[in-house]
Amino acid sequence: MKLDRFDRQLLNRIQHDADQTAERLAEQVALSPSAIQRRLRRLREAGVIERHAAVLDPRQVGKPTFFVVSLQVERERPELLAQLRRWLAECEQIQQAFYVTGEADFVLVATAPDTEAFDALMLRLVAENPNVRRFTTNVALSLVKRGLAIPVDEDDAGD
Repeated sequence: MKLDRFDRQLLNRIQHDADQTAERLAEQVALSPSAIQRRLRRLREAGVIERHAAVLDPRQVGKPTFFVVSLQVERERPELLAQLRRWLAECEQIQQAFYVTGEADFVLVATAPDTEAFDALMLRLVAENPNVRRFTTNVALSLVKRGLAIPVDEDDAGD
């Protein structure tokens, strides 16, 4: 889908606050509220906007611990990787999973209420995915920045 300047402006603004009304967005993007609604619907239907989500304050919901995990697999056979990817995608404690280059095959961001719960999660991961060779874990000491916003160039280049 080709994005014009207005689409890109909208995408930048809703990534930081998806609760803004069409009227408020219209003030920022210089389109009518009905045009904003049409564009947002088109962006959702095209899959550019995958979903809307609420970002919670971890301190308000039990102070979960965050873990950054480097995971190595034994063999990179397509069916084994597909099985692991499905497992990671379905596990709600795994917030992000990246298939990467370098020494690790996957880098994960996981959350758990404490180290015991994380240990149980990793035991389950290894038991249910025999292709996992090893993993190393970093425990997050504090949250410096958290987000999923992708900067979208708002210039008219390419329009």
